[in-house]
Amino acid sequence: MAKITAADVNKLRKATGAGMMDCKNALVEAEGDFDKAIEVLRKKGQKVAEKRADRDSSEGVVIAKINDANTRGVVFSLNCETDFVAKNDSYVELANELGDIAINFDSKEAFLAADFKGMTVEEKLIEQTGVIGEKLEIGGFEVLEAAFIGAYVHGNKIGALTGLSEATDNAEEVAKAVSMQVASMGATTLSYKDFDPEFVASETEARIAEIEKENIELGRLGKTQKNVPQYISMSQLTPEVMAKAEEDIKAELKAEGKPEKIWDRIVPGKLERFVSDNTTLDNEKALLDQVFIMDESLNVAKYVESKGDARVVGFKRVSLA
Repeated sequence: MAKITAADVNKLRKATGAGMMDCKNALVEAEGDFDKAIEVLRKKGQKVAEKRADRDSSEGVVIAKINDANTRGVVFSLNCETDFVAKNDSYVELANELGDIAINFDSKEAFLAADFKGMTVEEKLIEQTGVIGEKLEIGGFEVLEAAFIGAYVHGNKIGALTGLSEATDNAEEVAKAVSMQVASMGATTLSYKDFDPEFVASETEARIAEIEKENIELGRLGKTQKNVPQYISMSQLTPEVMAKAEEDIKAELKAEGKPEKIWDRIVPGKLERFVSDNTTLDNEKALLDQVFIMDESLNVAKYVESKGDARVVGFKRVSLA
């Protein structure tokens, strides 16, 4: 029987993160062979992973990494089962080590097949599943390339990348601010111009029906009913629609007895309100059209314009929620 020393156990522990007794038992089973002991621990991880395959791994950490040139970024989540594990320093350290590898790959599949200290990333996750006793997996995985990439991670739970068209002097500030917007507001597309007309039509019908249903209940309770919009996106507000809205506003002002000489001061504000009331989809889903969280007097597009010539050309978001 091979003699197992404390130094041997400590070396295996440092290499794998496994507990002292697990490392000792693995070395005993492997008759002191270090590489075989790692394989023993890996097989244990496979057994644990098989048993926990159906478990929900909705906790974990989100990591964002950017290359030295600020032209490529990756954001991904390392998922586990409990918040207790997610908050462990060694778990966060592992996630960051994985991030240094992930930045070099375009897909989750290629990343999982990449080398991690003599094994693949996927094998490392299986090994650590055995060490930790919880299901570990890569959740979301997104890559972005642009002239300049910025990132923001909120509480290790939500991460975002923003790509700019130019690496201007304030590119880092702008990209971080917009990444915060992406993380907070969860846009799904860059602009309302990207929406499919059929999607907008379907959403319009569904949202109007939902508000009308709510208004029936509000009316029953004697409460103020919600405004039912005609439209939900700027893509629907054609010049003809806007002209009709202006006519309706002027007719309303006339009916109220407002002097025509002051209409010019009132109409722009009412048109602005009309646009706001009828572009709810844009403000929810289209990044550049959202109200900017750091200055509600602007939308994101106007904020970016105020900072120079760089434009937002793309974004990615990964969330554990």
